[in-house]
Amino acid sequence: DAVVMLGAFPRKDGMERKDLLEKNCGIFKEQGDFLNTVASKTVKVLVVGNPANTNALIAAECAPNIPKENFTALTRLDHNRAVGQLALKAGADVEDVDGAIIWGNHSSTQYPDINSAKIKGTPAKDIIKDDAWYTNEFIPCIQKRGAAIIAARKLSSALSAAQAISDHMHDWVLGTPAGKFVSMAVDSTGNTYGIADGLMYSFPVTCSGGKWTIVKDLPTGDFSTEKMKATEAELLEEKTMSFGILGK
Repeated sequence: DAVVMLGAFPRKDGMERKDLLEKNCGIFKEQGDFLNTVASKTVKVLVVGNPANTNALIAAECAPNIPKENFTALTRLDHNRAVGQLALKAGADVEDVDGAIIWGNHSSTQYPDINSAKIKGTPAKDIIKDDAWYTNEFIPCIQKRGAAIIAARKLSSALSAAQAISDHMHDWVLGTPAGKFVSMAVDSTGNTYGIADGLMYSFPVTCSGGKWTIVKDLPTGDFSTEKMKATEAELLEEKTMSFGILGK
């Protein structure tokens, strides 16, 4: 069984983040209650509607009968964009790129990380020897790509989002290829990267037998740690606001 939650209350002009969370708390509390009552205990839930990470956390919190590992949020769209930008810069095919990571929130604080990325088996940083491009162009491009698409077409991405949903569910159900990992926002509890427990945070994961596992021991230096903690701080703030609204 699978549930893909596409909709959420959109942010409108003049809305504070707390106002947006308040609207979505009501929506995803109700969805969590429904899932808790009628869904299979093995249901796989993917939340797409933004703020996706915290919406998934709310739904999971309100469905105690379903394991938290069964709730995820979509960061595969950001992951696919990162792979695409690396391929474009290197003059390679997207199939040649693996090991890109999206850490944290599906928001402008997300951290697209290429330190473990490879292009045709060679470390991406050995092929793209341009730290200024990585810091000043690549990272902001991925962080703000969704907003740029909305500005250009007055609508959010459609086909690329649909492809990302398909990719996410395909890998979750059927497994990731041997030796490769992808990005999924999952329960952070027990992670080895110093991120607070109890968040819905995007990590590099492998999937097998219908279950995801956070990849351990990937290299993270001071720059990465700073970016990872910044997006963690946003998720902690969203959690505090949301749980306050829910009275938890």
